Amino acid sequence: MELKSLQDIGEAMVTPGRGILAADESTPTCAKRFESIGVESTEENRNAYRDMLLTAPGMEEYISGVIMFDETLRQSTLDGNVPFPEHLSSKGVVPGIKVDMGAKVLANSPDEKITDGLDGLRERLIEYYDMGARFAKWRAVITIGEHIPTHYCIATNAHALARYAALCQEQGIVPIVEPEILMDGTHTIEESYDLTIETLHTVFYELASQGVQLDGMVLKPNMVLSGYECETQASVEQVASMTVDCFMNTVPAAVPGIAFLSGGQSDELATAHLNAMNQIDGKPWNLTFSYGRALQAPALSAWGGSVENVPVAQEAFMKRAKFNSLASKGEFSADME
Repeated sequence: MELKSLQDIGEAMVTPGRGILAADESTPTCAKRFESIGVESTEENRNAYRDMLLTAPGMEEYISGVIMFDETLRQSTLDGNVPFPEHLSSKGVVPGIKVDMGAKVLANSPDEKITDGLDGLRERLIEYYDMGARFAKWRAVITIGEHIPTHYCIATNAHALARYAALCQEQGIVPIVEPEILMDGTHTIEESYDLTIETLHTVFYELASQGVQLDGMVLKPNMVLSGYECETQASVEQVASMTVDCFMNTVPAAVPGIAFLSGGQSDELATAHLNAMNQIDGKPWNLTFSYGRALQAPALSAWGGSVENVPVAQEAFMKRAKFNSLASKGEFSADME
């Protein structure tokens, strides 16, 4: 798979009918997921789990790219010992790498977060490119609560996202720009809409200020949802219309695609929301998925750490991948579940 320009890579990542698998869980997060199925989180087990996902027969039909953690980028298939980036590229799937170092407490605002990882990033990107990575991911976390988020938090995270994106493009790597407004809390969908508008306006201002090529990036945002603890939960149709309206007012048409994060939604709702958005006409960009848990949860349970369970686990993964592929074209129906 020869993708020469940032635009080629960006477009390949958001091809209609295909989406991005987020398999970039850090070692501590992986340990929590493995604990839920009674499996020890060793490097060997993590390699076996990622191998189960990345070697699923036909996964390239529904998956355009895979975000990996540093450890995974350095691992190989169990059969044939092929480095994962090489294995994915041979299938026409773009290899990607998570490069941020996690969200830390924001100075002078203890209830908010800022993402670390800019120090030494250029050198890491050079290494990752040599290892086969062609896109990267950086996540900023915005929390809704009493008197937060502050504009200070939104602005500092947007500035860091743009610095990361500029460094990626300098090295021929497409940046996934991920400003995530967490949906934990009692806030209404209207509050979610207003804060997503403010956040995206700020992010695109910073991207423009720092010379980031908009046609050589992918946006990975939250959907506009009711807070998970809100008494009134918005319908699938309301989520779809408010989310699309929000992005029509903030995201330039030059951006090739938007790959939504699932953000703790159930597998089924993440698919239903994406499908409803893709039934709305007149959007200038492709809308697809960049899901982690919403693609992996059924496969993780089915796998259970056993090599005998790999075929049934791959089947569970492919089922969710297929449903979200259909949703990315507006062709999913709930009775398929």
